[in-house]
Amino acid sequence: MTTKLPLILLAVAATVVGSACSSANERTPNTNSTTSNTVTTNNIATTNASAPNATSTTNTGAASHGEADGDVPAAVRAALADATTITKQHKDLSASQVSSIEKETNTKIADTDHHSYLGFTMNGGARRQTGAATVVGAGGKEMVIVYESRNGVPYIKEVRGESVSQSFLDQFKGKGHDDKLQVGQDVKAIGVDEATARRAADVIRQDTRIMQTLYGGAHSH
Repeated sequence: MTTKLPLILLAVAATVVGSACSSANERTPNTNSTTSNTVTTNNIATTNASAPNATSTTNTGAASHGEADGDVPAAVRAALADATTITKQHKDLSASQVSSIEKETNTKIADTDHHSYLGFTMNGGARRQTGAATVVGAGGKEMVIVYESRNGVPYIKEVRGESVSQSFLDQFKGKGHDDKLQVGQDVKAIGVDEATARRAADVIRQDTRIMQTLYGGAHSH
């Protein structure tokens, strides 16, 4: 599904000249980049394509979604189906950021190295971002969270998960880091047991705070 809303991240356009080399802003599939800079602009977080800990792969279309290229899971490829290239992005949370997020969400962050996946397509010679996604787990169930940007603030576009009620996951659409996402108040345990609902809500709530911390722009409540 192609979103017409502003997106979280914007990549710089790249033009390939002949076959001599790739520009610094476009990577070939499964090629690790060597240096990194991610900057947040007014509305969107912009990734310098030479970012460290980032790899780009080519999405070969719906027919090959079952075969993940490189480090990009098949579930992410399916969620970012409009993308021709998907970049895996790593960003580290600082100790102060971890402390703030854990206090705000009443959760524990298991890994300070946060992974996100940025989908891109080429349009008139310019590389355009089509979406961003993260993968989270709760109680042995894996979920893919797809984000969109509203004036630089990440909001959930959709959540997908195997063996998790889609009616339950659909309640998270349009939610962001300001939403408490408490089971029984903001979301209901539809098609899942209470324990699963609480675990899922916890990791989704935590991820929205992490995405805002790492990529979100300033905003007023």
